Amino acid sequence: MNNKNSFFFDLLQTIATLRGENGCPWDQKQSLLSIKKYLREECEELIEAIDDNDHQNICEETGDMFFILILISQISADSGYFDINNVLQGINEKMIRRHPHVFANMPIGSEKELNKQWETIKSSEKGKKIN
Repeated sequence: MNNKNSFFFDLLQTIATLRGENGCPWDQKQSLLSIKKYLREECEELIEAIDDNDHQNICEETGDMFFILILISQISADSGYFDINNVLQGINEKMIRRHPHVFANMPIGSEKELNKQWETIKSSEKGKKIN
């Protein structure tokens, strides 16, 4: 199945294979602590590509970020903490919750009001109060 919808699942399988029994020793030994260095490097490279307005490199560096982020999810799944489904479900629910002006038909006036609403929702999620 080689359609646009399968590329994400292909990458998930590739990373699971790399971490699996017959996979790559480098990928197998990575931990959440060891991968931080690569996350930082790839993020900096993506930012540089954006600053350079180099769309071909932005595409490549975005792919590298996907790899690192999915690897983090796989490491966490291997350790029994969470998996990519938990990540995707959580971020989808958060984006819907933080955009009631889009998903709950709650009109918003200005960008300033939008930002205040975002911060209010974000703070309530964290159990904090907004002044």
